Amino acid sequence: MALTPTQRGVIRGMAIAATLTIVAIIGAAAWHPDELLPGDDTVARLTYALKWNLLPAACLLVAVLRLARHRFFTPEDIDGGGLSPGTQRAHILQSILQNTLEQTVLAAFAYSIWVVVMPHGWLTSIPAAALLFVFGRILFSRGYERGAHARAAGFGLTFYPSVLMLAVAAVYLTQHMVFG
Repeated sequence: MALTPTQRGVIRGMAIAATLTIVAIIGAAAWHPDELLPGDDTVARLTYALKWNLLPAACLLVAVLRLARHRFFTPEDIDGGGLSPGTQRAHILQSILQNTLEQTVLAAFAYSIWVVVMPHGWLTSIPAAALLFVFGRILFSRGYERGAHARAAGFGLTFYPSVLMLAVAAVYLTQHMVFG
């Protein structure tokens, strides 16, 4: 089966995002400068994760504000999506908002699980993931209207760090439960 140009573009963007994710998450864990690490007690760890959740939350806030601003200044959209068919721009902003909400929830879970499960030195992966999240959301939003190939890298930079962190934490936790 031959891939379409759009599919090849999506694969290229996702491959770039996957590579950057692996380098950033594993690199941050390997480098783990002490000045970026919290204390090694539960409260300090959870506080650390919550602080870094500020970046995904800020991206979500921006997505909400962009749609709200559009609706306020666009008479066709001011009543909201449930009361009007909505303009094309409102649909695009709503789609970006929906995806950002999904990614923010996933990232919050990933950071929270990572900070509780992983060894202390690995916690510097959380700032790396949070920074990738912001960069990814910017790329996703800017590329959205140009199609799947143009937003693929941005999507991957928000999605892959969460997936990688959840997968590694699950393997680590399983190994420690089975092998002690």
